[in-house]
Formats: sequence, structure tokens, C-alpha cells
Amino acid sequence: MTTLEKKADYSLYSNAFGFLRQPLDFDPVNSDAQWIITGVPFDLATTGRSGSRFGPEAIRKASINLAWESQRWPWGFKLSNYLSIVDCGDLVFEAGNASDLCESLELHAEAVLAVGKKMLTLGGDHFITLPLLRAHARQFGPLSLIHFDAHTDDYDQGGPFDHGTMFYHAIQEGLIDPETSVQIGIRTHHDQENTPFQVFDAGYVNEAPVTEIIDRIHTTVAHRPAYLTFDIDCLDPAYAPGTGTPVCGGLTSDRALQLVRGLQGLDIVGMDVVEVAPAYDSADITALAAATVALDMLYVQAASITDR
Repeated sequence: MTTLEKKADYSLYSNAFGFLRQPLDFDPVNSDAQWIITGVPFDLATTGRSGSRFGPEAIRKASINLAWESQRWPWGFKLSNYLSIVDCGDLVFEAGNASDLCESLELHAEAVLAVGKKMLTLGGDHFITLPLLRAHARQFGPLSLIHFDAHTDDYDQGGPFDHGTMFYHAIQEGLIDPETSVQIGIRTHHDQENTPFQVFDAGYVNEAPVTEIIDRIHTTVAHRPAYLTFDIDCLDPAYAPGTGTPVCGGLTSDRALQLVRGLQGLDIVGMDVVEVAPAYDSADITALAAATVALDMLYVQAASITDR
């Protein structure tokens, strides 16, 4: 290792462009990495406060505060010993064109998945999960959804490009199996009696033992291929004010991280973290929470490989 490489290990803010200071590689299909980080700076489907198009940039910037810890607590091992990761930058699509975003993101995801790689995507508003689900379902078949959010996002009212209707469309298109899917942290109106999802509302999630919730998630999803999506507004606004549709009464960052860590052993084939809107943030705490959730998602993948 050269002197410059050694210095780079200790220089927290110098040239920190990629998520977790990971290498940038704008040709992810031909990369040697197992996991591809993609930013999607899109918020045209937002119904509340806009600004999540700046989420990927904010999450990457906050993530450098996590990069110095070579063995993240409480995992006790170095992530790079088990996973190879590159950041391919932000998706390029025609500005103001939601249809082009869908086509571009689906094609990007299909190309990455076709060569056996997996994706962690940084949003952007939550609508981006729909084109990602289309690509993942083509590769893996209908998916179980593990969905952290304040909202169910399965509303049947709204246009085709709406960050509150993605999972309605995903069910209609056969992309997900709602009966083997879970929604965690919900605290807005939903039809509990008729919903096809297993819904763990915020009241239950905030009070029940973490181990009980994790057991129920594992029982519901079982061994099916699963897609993990984390809307940062699942957290209470005290922990994540920088989002478009904050809802009081949410999860603490600690409880959310414990639940994410408990997903170890599930067959998670794709992941995203969405809805960070840095214009409404305070001291970058929302971006830092999102970066930390994303990092623990990757540790879950590494731990599942190593059976830790």
C-alpha cells in the first residue's frame, strides 16, 4: 500500500464522492463488484414537499461519517472482507420525463441483474421502487416485499406516476405477492380488514419486542426472494425531519436499525432507501439515518453470506 493510499484511509472528507467512499465505476455491468450502488435523483412523483431528487447526494455525503469505522458495531467484521461494492453514480434520464425515468431505470437494473449483480438504490422519491420491482421481478419472479414506511403506498387513486400508488400497481402487474409481504411502521389510514399485506403498524412496532416482530417477518417472507425498501419517513420526524411527508409517531432510528439487522438470513435480492429531502433536514440527521440504514442493509447481506 502506498503512502497516498494509507492517507486516504484516514482522510475523512478528502475526495469522498462514492457511497461509503467506495470506488466510482460508471460501467457497473463489467465491474467485478457484487453490489452496485445507484443514485436516482427523481422527485416528480412526489405529492407533498419536493426535494428528494437531492437525496442521493445527501446520503453519499453523510455516509463518509460512517466510512472510518472499519468494523461497524455491532457486527464485528469488516464489510469489504465479504462484499465488493462500487458506486456507479446517478442514473441519467431526461429531466422532467417520468416515463423516461421508468424506462431508463428498468433498463439499468435489468442490465445489472442479468450479470448476477445486486443493487442498492438511493432515492429519490418512493416511486422509483416500481421500475426497480419490474426489473427484479423479471429476474426473480414475483417478490415478497419488506416495506418500511409511514404510508402503505398501495392507494388506488392517483396517476401512473405517484409515490403513493406504486404497490397498488405492483400487485396489479403481478410483481409482488402481498400475502408474503410485510409493511412496517405504517401510521396513516389504511383498510386493515381488506389489505392484502401483513401490516405491522407503528403502534405495534413501537411497543412489541423486536424479536417478536423479526420472527413474524421471517415467518411471512420465509424463503421467498424478497425486495427490501425503506422509506425514511418510517422514522419519526424527530429522527428524520428531512423528508417530503413526515408523520409523527414513527420509529426511532435505533428500533429501525434493530429490525433491519434482524432480516439476516432472508433471501433479499434488491434494496433501496428513499425519500430523503435534504432541504428540510437539520444537521444532516435524516441523511445520516438513511446512510446508516443503507450500511446495515449491506451488513445484513454480508452476515447472511458468512452465516454470522
